[in-house]
Amino acid sequence: MTAAMETHIRIAKSLDPRLLRFFRRFPPPEIGAFASSPTPQTETIQIASNTSSMDPNGGAATSSETVTSEPEDPRAITNSDGRKRNPFLAFKNPQTGNWHSPHYSLRRQAVLFKLAQQEGVLPLMPLCPKHPEVKEQKRVEQGLRVRGTGVGQKVKGKLWERTLRNRMEERRKAMEGMPEMVRQWKERGHGRGWKKWPK
Repeated sequence: MTAAMETHIRIAKSLDPRLLRFFRRFPPPEIGAFASSPTPQTETIQIASNTSSMDPNGGAATSSETVTSEPEDPRAITNSDGRKRNPFLAFKNPQTGNWHSPHYSLRRQAVLFKLAQQEGVLPLMPLCPKHPEVKEQKRVEQGLRVRGTGVGQKVKGKLWERTLRNRMEERRKAMEGMPEMVRQWKERGHGRGWKKWPK
């Protein structure tokens, strides 16, 4: 066993138990291909014990000397063609046409992705709408999803917000003309016969 493999095994043992259970049941394609490729030692044992069978996996050895990784979980969910399906997405059975809900709920998916991000194994997780990279890409493409924030759009706003600019402009003009207004106020007897704004 090389030093790199020992390092990977030591890192894997330090992962959270929930992540270990997930990867044991649904291994990533890279790990699955690595685990399924036979080593020279396993090839010799398979030839010796599987000379009469036509199935290459029929007489695979199960001794502790040849097992390089933990055995796959028998409860792992696979497609009709033998490939493991994404446990985070719904699945339609091609034979019956029935839809099967995802194996993990949205809450459990969020927990697994948070753990994977903390442990640094996020690239090994399958893609789904809860994946942080997918969520970030969707946020970039669709924006804030608030009406009026797109290009060439305006937020409608409340009535007082829509009329605020005109009212502030009227106040500005009134403040500029305040000295003349005070003079007229005094000339007309402090408000007698005053019809203008302010009342």
